[in-house]
Amino acid sequence: MLGYILRRFLQIIPLMILLSILIFFIIQLPPGDYVTMLVQNLKRQGTEMAQSHIDSLLRLYNLDKPLYVQYLTWIRNILFKGDFGYSMLHGRPVMEIVGERMNMTIILSILTLLFTWIVSIPIGIYSATHQYSFFDHLFTFVGFMGISVPGFLIALVVLYLVFANTGVAISGLFAPEYINAPWTWAKILDGAKRIWVPMVIIGLSSTASLIRVMRNMLLDELRKQYVITARSKGVAEGKLLLKYPVRLAINPLISTIGWILPGIISGEALVSIVLNMPTMGPLLLTATLSQDMYLAGSFILVTSTLTVFGTLISDILLAWLDPRIRFGGVTEEV
Repeated sequence: MLGYILRRFLQIIPLMILLSILIFFIIQLPPGDYVTMLVQNLKRQGTEMAQSHIDSLLRLYNLDKPLYVQYLTWIRNILFKGDFGYSMLHGRPVMEIVGERMNMTIILSILTLLFTWIVSIPIGIYSATHQYSFFDHLFTFVGFMGISVPGFLIALVVLYLVFANTGVAISGLFAPEYINAPWTWAKILDGAKRIWVPMVIIGLSSTASLIRVMRNMLLDELRKQYVITARSKGVAEGKLLLKYPVRLAINPLISTIGWILPGIISGEALVSIVLNMPTMGPLLLTATLSQDMYLAGSFILVTSTLTVFGTLISDILLAWLDPRIRFGGVTEEV
């Protein structure tokens, strides 16, 4: 098991190098750059920028150098100084901006992931053990609705219904009096009252998908010979269900950790814009549109890192939970 984990860690190093190269060059694909857009916007407003000022901005952001030099400078500063660059749009270090948004994004992502699992696993088990029942059909219908309806549209409907019936606007994570206030228990409780709205809306699509995965996988396990044999020997249904079929059926859910975490972050962008949430999604959108390459590239690099390490965590959990994977790893090492 330890050898498997070490081997997976070593595989991550070249993968992250390739990802960083890919990310940096992808964000450079749109024509022009931030300085070019800034000059064009000033011209539309009737203002001219001196060429000496343009040249100084290009030197400041290393835009006067070839792409490979820009990349090497960026990645070297990240690895050895922890410096992700300077945001052209906000005029501040990228790490300051990322730090402000990252905590709330991580909290929202973890809560959404927990909500997704807490809801989808029990419902998936119930639907599989009560196939074609009324509630199975109901959960299937709700699941298809959750998958097909965009999250931002659900957010708009929820905002309207709450405001129409209570007169309270639930947009934003905190009430106006707590937005710039220092952290206190009152501010934390105020945030806890509001965070369930984006948590449920963002997690609805993933929950609906995982319910179907859990149901179908468990149905497949329940039809296998070992389950039929155990039932014929009088093993209690609850003990039989939880000991083997559920453990095996849950494997695909664990394997989705790698893409659920970045999916939550990218999927919350429009929802967070509608709900006015201080998370990474809206900031990534504005950074991409304004070609703020260091800010956008850093966000995408963080999301990619979450994907890679989420996949690593899911692989380790699968090897721990499923004896077949553990034995397979031992066989490969031998």
